[in-house]
Amino acid sequence: QVQLVESGGGLVQPGGSLRLSCAASGSIFRFYGMGWYRQAPGKQRELVAAVTSGGSTNYADSVKGRFTISRDNAKNTVYLQMNSLKPEDTAVYYCNADLSTGILAARRDYWGQGTQVTVSS
Repeated sequence: QVQLVESGGGLVQPGGSLRLSCAASGSIFRFYGMGWYRQAPGKQRELVAAVTSGGSTNYADSVKGRFTISRDNAKNTVYLQMNSLKPEDTAVYYCNADLSTGILAARRDYWGQGTQVTVSS
């Protein structure tokens, strides 16, 4: 059993900052990568940022230069620092972990419950 617990969402004014955290716990054998996705009302879920086990990062074009993903391997935690927030960043943000739970277990995706980020004046 694997749990992803997110925190750090909320209401912020345009131009402000927020930091999201996602802590993974449970029977984790190996991480392949972690990331953040978001889903706005009426839209499909989209990748925001991801980091591989080797430390390579990938960002959506819409957040490049504003958001930074980082990871604390000792704590099994991934962070998303969001700066210069815009109203179009408003969405539910979901943490994702690509991992396996044992040497013979299949690699699969796990998801957090989501945290609301609202950017509004």
